[in-house]
Amino acid sequence: MTEPAPSSEETPEKLREEAEETREKLGETVQALADKSDLRAHAQQTAAEVKQQVQEKTAQVQEKGARLLRTARDRTPEPVRDKAAQAAERVTGTAQTLAAKAQANTPAPVQDKAAQAAEATRGKRGLLAGGLAALAVVFVARRRKKSRR
Repeated sequence: MTEPAPSSEETPEKLREEAEETREKLGETVQALADKSDLRAHAQQTAAEVKQQVQEKTAQVQEKGARLLRTARDRTPEPVRDKAAQAAERVTGTAQTLAAKAQANTPAPVQDKAAQAAEATRGKRGLLAGGLAALAVVFVARRRKKSRR
């Protein structure tokens, strides 16, 4: 089969424009393929999404805990709250007394190591809280999944 004769509209300028459009489309396709094959970027994106989900779930769990605490406080009679406060004061006093005795009887090297461990933990409270919140989310999800079976 023979090709039809080029029409007057197929000028070199029009052919250049078509070639340029084709190059742009090809460039976009190559970029899309490169983006899909960038595993590190995908991992970072997934990590960011999971982090966001954990933060949202943490906020939800904290809000629900605060709401439950308020509800329990509102439903607890005043005399019971007073007795609980007194018991908490006694426990706090006893704990302070025991802590002072333990500190007085603990060798200095052990106290130093305990202080170092406490200092290392203080810097990672946010990470620890996030990890515990994530663990709580997983635990709740599994319980719900098991209860649906």
